[in-house]
Amino acid sequence: MAKTLGPKEDVLITGHQTMETVNDSIAGPSLYWKRHGKQWYMLALTAFLFVNVLLLAVGWLLYQGIGVWGNNIPAGWGMDIINFIWWIGIGHAGTLISAILLLMRQKWRTSINRFAEAMTIFAVMCAGMYPLLHTGRPWVSYWLMPYPNWLTMWPQFRSPLVWDVFAVSTYFTVSLLYWGIGLIPDVATLRDRSRIPWAKKVYGMISMGWRNSAKHWKRFDIAYLILAGLSTPLVLSVHSIVSFDFSVGIVSGWHTTIFPPYFVAGAVYAGFAMVLFFALPVRRWYNLKDVITMTHIDWMCKIMLATGIIVFFGYCCEVFYAYYSGDAFEIANTRNRFFGPYSFYYWSLIFCNGLGPQVLWWKKARYNIPTVFAVTLVVSIGMWLERFIIIPVSLSRDFDPSSWRMYMPTFVDVGMYLGTLGFFFMMMFLFIRFLPMISIFEVRELLDSLREHVKSKNGHAHAATTGGEDGHAR
Repeated sequence: MAKTLGPKEDVLITGHQTMETVNDSIAGPSLYWKRHGKQWYMLALTAFLFVNVLLLAVGWLLYQGIGVWGNNIPAGWGMDIINFIWWIGIGHAGTLISAILLLMRQKWRTSINRFAEAMTIFAVMCAGMYPLLHTGRPWVSYWLMPYPNWLTMWPQFRSPLVWDVFAVSTYFTVSLLYWGIGLIPDVATLRDRSRIPWAKKVYGMISMGWRNSAKHWKRFDIAYLILAGLSTPLVLSVHSIVSFDFSVGIVSGWHTTIFPPYFVAGAVYAGFAMVLFFALPVRRWYNLKDVITMTHIDWMCKIMLATGIIVFFGYCCEVFYAYYSGDAFEIANTRNRFFGPYSFYYWSLIFCNGLGPQVLWWKKARYNIPTVFAVTLVVSIGMWLERFIIIPVSLSRDFDPSSWRMYMPTFVDVGMYLGTLGFFFMMMFLFIRFLPMISIFEVRELLDSLREHVKSKNGHAHAATTGGEDGHAR
């Protein structure tokens, strides 16, 4: 059994854990219905109801056209692009936690990387709905491709929205492969422990004949590292390309070179907030406090704090650039954010993303679960408000005052957003029901290394007491 380390040490696994207890605590929720309490059924049903709201909203949109949205002239982009960027940002934490920290040999990723990767997959699925539906007639979306035709009906193939299609589809494909490869050893564990014949067959097909042999582990490690290496640059490239949707435009407040790093930091910020928002309740419901320890929560809070400072610095730079440039339209856009009709949302954004998370400077706050949960909720709201301020607020007052018009989302806009939230959480609840939410084999490797550490520590202590090989005390 692993030794329980003291509370002052950075421990990644606590309690008297064995390989069997690790298997049972992590694989149990996937194998036994009784491990899921009433809250799982209630929340899964609620999420499914919101999925039906999504289906109704999308059906009405396809029947009537995008005129049912709140988009207008000049605010041609609204909730659709806001939610698209918000969901893409949430998906970034999974790749960062899993791929980049794997390459950096950070062991604290082991207890949170699996459902962070799942969040990436489902968040990108939610994001992918919006560009497709934004075309208005997705059944003729092949017109976007530069195929030869006599009518020359080509939309602008160099549009940043077309860049998004390639960037997001690549990101989704690599993330899905990376997540699927990592699941193979754990699904094989479920295959061997399952008592239901059809479940054994399904898990057997997903595990692809995994036999836990040295040859399998060698090939697995190579594939896992290659996919981690492919995923790492996507963290920077995908949201940088998304930021080009704005920085290549001429709208006031958009064309600034700080957008790529500013958007990437914001994506990681929002992603870590959503990981904690989901992990904290799951940690309590499934009694995973020995595997997801306060050390994991503390370090994720520190990353949130660091990326939040970068994002807040970006807000300050936007104001500085506007006034330093001397451009009348940039200054007017900034004053519109400060004192215009949407000023409440702007100052709410400053509080949610800039001032509120500063409480994480204090260790007591980082070790207080209700405080951390409240901060993650505030940050998630703030990152959505950031996209709202950048897109419709900037567009609603363009260069020609005669075309100014307020942007107001409709019930269809709100229904689609709530529906994608329901879809996301429903997929997450199904994921924790049928697949291990934590990487079993990586936690077992961590436990094994902890055993070796304790043995070597005890050996050194014994040698220091009895003397070394030459009989003298060290």
